[in-house]
Amino acid sequence: MTLSDTATDQRLFRPAVVDLGDVQLRPWGRALDLTGGTVAAVIAAAVDPEIARWNPLRDATDPAGAEAYLERSDARWAEGSTASFAITDTADGTLCGNVALLWTDQADGVAMVGYWLLRAARGRGLATRATTAVTRWGVRTAGLRRIELYHDVDNQASCRVATRAGFPYEGTLRASYRHGDGPYTNEHLHARLATDPEGELG
Repeated sequence: MTLSDTATDQRLFRPAVVDLGDVQLRPWGRALDLTGGTVAAVIAAAVDPEIARWNPLRDATDPAGAEAYLERSDARWAEGSTASFAITDTADGTLCGNVALLWTDQADGVAMVGYWLLRAARGRGLATRATTAVTRWGVRTAGLRRIELYHDVDNQASCRVATRAGFPYEGTLRASYRHGDGPYTNEHLHARLATDPEGELG
């Protein structure tokens, strides 16, 4: 086994609960128990207009699709390739949103982070807090070196989250993302390094 192989083996996402007090980041999967039903919560997210616009869960709008979403989450946790967390209310166990880390170059320690929130959870700073927390967790437990964040240039709310979570703007990617069968759209790239001062994470 080479040194590179060893580093890659250490860069695996393992299920964990990240406690933020009023909310918890809990691994998505079939074992996740949400108030009102986990399948129902996935479907509600998939049909939410803002989530459908920016972070579409196209195949999760019915029970079979929602079950498949949870099964894929389990498989990706088992592979260590994606850390997908449900953001849940600590008091009542309801779903607030999602935050996830996905390896884009595991051998080099590069991952991307994404997030979405249900309507009732917006405007409370949860996306910023969850992005900050999952970034810290990934750096400390899986050896992330660089974390990238992409969003549509028209998604100003996501741009604010990126900035507040300590991800400086690095540039605009032209015709880089396609929503369904629509045209390719431009995205902003934000990123932070594991070596950036911890205080910049908020």
